[in-house]
Amino acid sequence: MPVASGAVRGVGTLALIGGGEWTDDCRGFDTELLAASGADEVVVLPTAAAFEHPDRVADRAAAYLRSLGVGARALMVLHRAEAEDAKTAESVRKSRFVYVADGSPLHLRSVLKDSALFDAMLAAYHAGGVLAASGAGATLLCDPMVDPRGGAYTVGLGVVTGLAVFPYHGSAADHLRERSIDLLPDGARLVGVDEHTALLRDPAGPWRVVGTGAVTVYQGREAVRYDTGSPVGRLDDL
Repeated sequence: MPVASGAVRGVGTLALIGGGEWTDDCRGFDTELLAASGADEVVVLPTAAAFEHPDRVADRAAAYLRSLGVGARALMVLHRAEAEDAKTAESVRKSRFVYVADGSPLHLRSVLKDSALFDAMLAAYHAGGVLAASGAGATLLCDPMVDPRGGAYTVGLGVVTGLAVFPYHGSAADHLRERSIDLLPDGARLVGVDEHTALLRDPAGPWRVVGTGAVTVYQGREAVRYDTGSPVGRLDDL
C-alpha cells in the first residue's frame, strides 16, 4: 500500500498537524505555509467542529490569521448537503490555501467523502495550493485512518495512502497509542504527530517536521523520532 507521492500531478504543499492549530506555537510554520501559498485569504473549514461551536472555531481562526496579515473565509459546511453546493465547491477550487479544523473525524468524513467540496479541495491542492489539516482533519486525509473510538483503523479519504496519523501524540493516552501501534495494517506506517507540530510535504517531495514538537514514525514496533527541522524522507519506500 504505497504512499501517494503526489509528484506526478505537481501537487502543492500538504501539512498534517498534530492539533492545537491557530496558536502562537504554530506561527512559524503557518507563516511558511502562507508564503508557499501566496494567498491573502485562507479558506477555513470548521466542519469537524459542527457540534462544538463551529462559529467560535471560525472566529478564532480569523483572529489568528489576521495577526499573520491575511484574511480568513470560514465556510460553514456542517452537513452533507452543504458539501454538494456548486458555488461553495467552485470557490474552494479557486483558493490557494484550505485549512481543515480539528473536531470529529467521523462527522468530517460523513460530510466530505465523495463530495463536490472534497473534489474541489483536491483540485486546489493539485493546482499547487496549500492543504493543511489539524487533528481530526489530519487523520481523515490519510488512509487508513485512526478511529477515535478506540484507536483501531477505519477508512480515510486517501489524499495520502499507506500512512496513518495519530494526533496529539505526545499527550495521548498510552493505551490508545499502543492499540494503534498493535493494529497497524501490514504495509502501512503510523506517524504520531505532537501538538503544535506539522508533518509537511513540499511539492518537490520529502516530508519534514516543523513546529515545537516531534513526529514519531512507526512501522510495526520499530519507532523513529524526528525533531523539528528534521527531514523525514518520502515515507513511501515501503
